[in-house]
Amino acid sequence: MAGPKICVVGACNIDLISYVPRLPVLGETLHGDKFHMGFGGKGANQAVMAAKLGGDVAMVTKLGKDTFGENTLENFKRFGLNTTHVHFTNKAFSGVAPIAVDRDGNNSIIIVTGANDLLTEDEIQAAGQTIAEAGVLVCQLEIPLEINISALKIAREKSVFTIFNPAPARKELPPELFPLCDIFCPNESETELLTGMTVQTIEEAESAAKALLQKGPKTVLLTLGERGSLLVTKDGTKHIPVEPVKAVDTTGAGDSFVGSLAYFLAGGRDIEDAVARANRIASISVQASGTQTSFPDARDLPPGILD
Repeated sequence: MAGPKICVVGACNIDLISYVPRLPVLGETLHGDKFHMGFGGKGANQAVMAAKLGGDVAMVTKLGKDTFGENTLENFKRFGLNTTHVHFTNKAFSGVAPIAVDRDGNNSIIIVTGANDLLTEDEIQAAGQTIAEAGVLVCQLEIPLEINISALKIAREKSVFTIFNPAPARKELPPELFPLCDIFCPNESETELLTGMTVQTIEEAESAAKALLQKGPKTVLLTLGERGSLLVTKDGTKHIPVEPVKAVDTTGAGDSFVGSLAYFLAGGRDIEDAVARANRIASISVQASGTQTSFPDARDLPPGILD
């Protein structure tokens, strides 16, 4: 039986992860403890997370005609993703993301988007039926903004629920984007950059989320790391906490959350329940190293999360 239908329009990168004693300062060279290479990119991560839970996931993206691109396609197929709209180009290399992770699990990431920047309007329009058939569309900022807007417009025309994750962070977004989002889902640093407001306490987070809500999304869902998530709508605010865990590697935790959220919402869960379950899955992911490799499979989850 097919799971909830989800379409992800977004980027694919190869993560090049170095584990270091601490994050380097400007001009410094550090000896790392170990190195890991894995599949990443916010769109790919979110799609794989939803698929690992049992979702029927379609990916819309562009890869370079190189080893990284070929391996990424095989990785999607291994998880059962619909790859009809995974395109290739010989005009750029596949995206890469060199990552440094310190011993406390904090990370620093550089993204070279490469082929991801070459996804076209025509390719989005060609994926229109796939978007229309989804229960949830997920987009992020690692591909050109106008491509996101095109996908979100298709979803809005077809009454498909939308989640927009404004990452990597940027200072400004066009006004037309916000009303296309059923859920606008930033983290703390992204919220601070978009609003110019401090987000250190729950009260400050609520004020900043309300400022974003005024721009037009139906819901602002602010992720707060170890403090859980803050759900803000015109009807009120709900802080949804998560049990504390010892983080090994926080890389990809936000993508684990968004992919899980999409899965539960596409499966018919109400939003508070979906957020609570996604919080738990993200907290599991930070207890293992890597990005997609840290994402739990459905069969490995504690009882109750998928029930």
